[in-house]
Amino acid sequence: MPHREFFQVDVPAHPNRNPALHGVHVFTGEASSGRQALKRARKGYDRARAAHRAGRQIPIGRPGTWAARGLRPGWELDWSAATVDLWMP
Repeated sequence: MPHREFFQVDVPAHPNRNPALHGVHVFTGEASSGRQALKRARKGYDRARAAHRAGRQIPIGRPGTWAARGLRPGWELDWSAATVDLWMP
């Protein structure tokens, strides 16, 4: 089994209607590398966004999975500017 560590992925965000505003959506979870952490964060976000668009409850991740705990409708995440670091509680 590959060694896993906890990572934090910070993704800049802004509302579509006012790009001057900005924020950061933070994801945390286990991964074997920073690259895998970014992929898992994106997948968790995509699942949450699809559920929200379909009118379903946002899925809560199981242990070892990544999930988005909430969404800001009308905000866009800039995945190309995301940063990944080891998570320090």
